[in-house]
Amino acid sequence: MSEQPQAVQNLTGAQKQAVFHKDGPLLIIAGPGSGKTRVITHRVAALVQQGVSPFNICAVTFTNKAADEMRQRVLSMDVPQGVHLSTFHSLCVRILRKFSQAAGIAPTFSIFTDTEQKSCVKEAIKTAQLDSKNFPPAAMLETISRLKNNLEDVKTFEEQNCDDYFSKCVSKVYKAYQKILEKNNALDFDDLLSKTAFLLRDFPDIRKQLNERFKYLMVDEYQDTNHAQYQIARGLAAERGNICVTGDPDQSIYGWRGADIGNILAFERDWPDATVIRLEENFRSAPEILTVADKLIAANKIRKIKKLLPIKQSGGEIIVRCLEDEQAEAAFIAEYIKQILDADANANEIAVFYRVNSMSRAIEEALVVNRIPYQIVRGVEFYNRKEIRNILAYMRLIVNPSDNQALVRIINSPARGIGQTTVSRLAAYAAIKNISVYNAAKDCEKIESLSAATKVKIKAFVKMMESFEEDKQSPAAVVMEKVFKQSGLYESLKSEAAKEDYSKSSPIDNVSELINSSKRFDEQQGGTLVDFLQYISLFSDTDTYDGRSGKVSLMTLHCAKGLEFENVIIAGLEEGILPHERSRDTHLEIEEERRLFFVGITRAKKRLCITLCRYRTIHGQYTRTIMSQFIFDAGLEPQEYGDQTNDLDYDDDDKQDSYQEQVSQAADIDVSGNAFAVGQLVLHKKFGTGRIKEFHNLGADSIVVVEFRNGQMKPLMLKYANLSVIGQGR
Repeated sequence: MSEQPQAVQNLTGAQKQAVFHKDGPLLIIAGPGSGKTRVITHRVAALVQQGVSPFNICAVTFTNKAADEMRQRVLSMDVPQGVHLSTFHSLCVRILRKFSQAAGIAPTFSIFTDTEQKSCVKEAIKTAQLDSKNFPPAAMLETISRLKNNLEDVKTFEEQNCDDYFSKCVSKVYKAYQKILEKNNALDFDDLLSKTAFLLRDFPDIRKQLNERFKYLMVDEYQDTNHAQYQIARGLAAERGNICVTGDPDQSIYGWRGADIGNILAFERDWPDATVIRLEENFRSAPEILTVADKLIAANKIRKIKKLLPIKQSGGEIIVRCLEDEQAEAAFIAEYIKQILDADANANEIAVFYRVNSMSRAIEEALVVNRIPYQIVRGVEFYNRKEIRNILAYMRLIVNPSDNQALVRIINSPARGIGQTTVSRLAAYAAIKNISVYNAAKDCEKIESLSAATKVKIKAFVKMMESFEEDKQSPAAVVMEKVFKQSGLYESLKSEAAKEDYSKSSPIDNVSELINSSKRFDEQQGGTLVDFLQYISLFSDTDTYDGRSGKVSLMTLHCAKGLEFENVIIAGLEEGILPHERSRDTHLEIEEERRLFFVGITRAKKRLCITLCRYRTIHGQYTRTIMSQFIFDAGLEPQEYGDQTNDLDYDDDDKQDSYQEQVSQAADIDVSGNAFAVGQLVLHKKFGTGRIKEFHNLGADSIVVVEFRNGQMKPLMLKYANLSVIGQGR
């Protein structure tokens, strides 16, 4: 090995081994806080130092924020330009634009967001002559997404899965949905992946060309890849086998959107000569926090065994509070934040995590009452505002005149006397002629059903759009400013602002922020309007996180992935919340929920606060809750708020025996007089027979964890479960 450059000094032994591995497949099992991003960026520098051209290196990850961070780090290490660093979806967009003809699309394709996809699938359901009540659009989109991620196109699905009524209906909707996308020259997020995977599979010459371009491939967060991404990675590395993947099976939390933990678990099978390196040293969290995380995740069976080895000295703080209900929980969280802010905490370094977005409302109210500034990391909502969607629709139509969704949105926005009846007549003419609605507008003189006055208005709109099209190769900010002023949008919003009293930012302010965002994009990344539209269309919630806002951050546990904070609060550790009620039917779902809690815990550097409630309003009902089984898995002991002994001090030699130790030998009597103990065979009216695996003595609120014959593991409160003992313990 050649001499190590200064840029890659000061690494641990395992990190150095990963950084300086050059040829052949490499699997890096990287625990939380183990310096994974540092290894990836240093590996880029090391490859260049060893003679690899930057042009031949490709690194992909899952969020714009992560890609931007890698890009900045690589630049700071004086690596010459040319390295491709992006998200999976951005890489696929680049490939599809380059090889659009082979992919069967035009290079100016639009990328439809969730909103446009829902509109298209509603139209597809109507085209298929189905009732949206029986075939809900959201469910249809989820089904189509799963099929695309599994690389089942319409033809494949029709050939294999149309024996039953439901599959036939799905096939009709799927086919109609794809035709609508084709008419709009548009792709959805899943198309970006599936069409790229098909390119690599079906066109050996393109695959070879891309293998020559990207001789060294690095895939971050490999545990989160779905089948399409898995096939893309294999295709890009097929010729040389220089594929390096990093990830952690214990942090695989996206199974609900198609991620397959089996991809990382099977890497050594796929690449038999792979080198495996484990990064187990944790530079982020206090050892007390890592002890809890280690104990929790050990309950999972589907994983690669590793330990979290703390580098930091002890001094972490963990507290677990049981509150009366969500209002009390929110009040406690606000008070806790005030206390640590008064001590030594920085608001930028405080985060509150929850399982579902609806849980934020009570917490927000409590923070407002206590005058604690906060930000909600859910920024995609910005792009769903009417004024933002309107100006972006102008941008999309400029780039892609076939985008009917964009045309329909803006042809009368602001109002220019072109009503819905006119739009319907344009659409009908477009359907007959098999052209876009925009081209129908250009051809409006031939549409007899339109009045002369209406045709004048349509022609004025077309002329304006053609003037905008002249600048489509200009920087995004230039085009956007011109459109905002000359389309009439600015005057319309200005008139609206004169009538409204906006407590926060006005629509004009929001559009100005979008234009400023495009200016920053132009300065940092360059490119054209097409590039900016691509960038924001692939925007995720996590990308909006501002670590210098001076505010406490509120976000879901899924959003927390990839972030870290000195102080972390995780709310709602109850059955039905975490684990979620929709994720408790199989061991696989329970294990993913446990990994989600593990991710939340390991975001914390110094302080970890966990809350749960005895009662919570769920679906409008004030309901008695059951403590999450994950509390027991982690060896944590919840304390009532107000109990002076409630701080958990893992360094105290005089601490009481742990909660688990106290209850492991306990037995109790249920309300019917039956004695329960670990190992007993029991009968449940709904779930059938099962065996008690754990008993938690909480007096009248005692809980048993039962493993039923179907493999489900259920925590049940004895006073409500109506269990019957049918066999003795063993």
